[in-house]
Amino acid sequence: MATSFCSSISMQARVSATRTRFCLQKQVLVSNNGKSNNNNLSFSLRRSMPARLAVSCAAKQETVEKVSEIVKKQLSLTDDQKVTAGTKFTELGADSLDTVEIVMGLEEEFGITMAEERAKEIATVQQAAELIEELVQEKTT
Repeated sequence: MATSFCSSISMQARVSATRTRFCLQKQVLVSNNGKSNNNNLSFSLRRSMPARLAVSCAAKQETVEKVSEIVKKQLSLTDDQKVTAGTKFTELGADSLDTVEIVMGLEEEFGITMAEERAKEIATVQQAAELIEELVQEKTT
């Protein structure tokens, strides 16, 4: 009796003036235990839970814009090519050497130094902006 089990979890926050609520969604797919028809059963469980800890990870828009401009410059992109917070460097055709050059440009522009391990984690403009703000804040404290 073979059973296939696949699970994925996603989490999103809803913010209101008085309370932040997190919605946890878990989707589970279960096969029909090897029976002749190959239908899958799918269901979602949504549960809201109040947040007990407020964490802010969003970088300032001006930082995101500055990072976007540096990325465009480092990759020699044209002005009409759109680079947003969610843009992945790989989507722009960047390879590992390009990413190193982007990090070096960001370090120079913001007067920071990124540890190699942390720099390797950067995949999007938003992640770069968040790390920059974190490092700038550490530098000033």
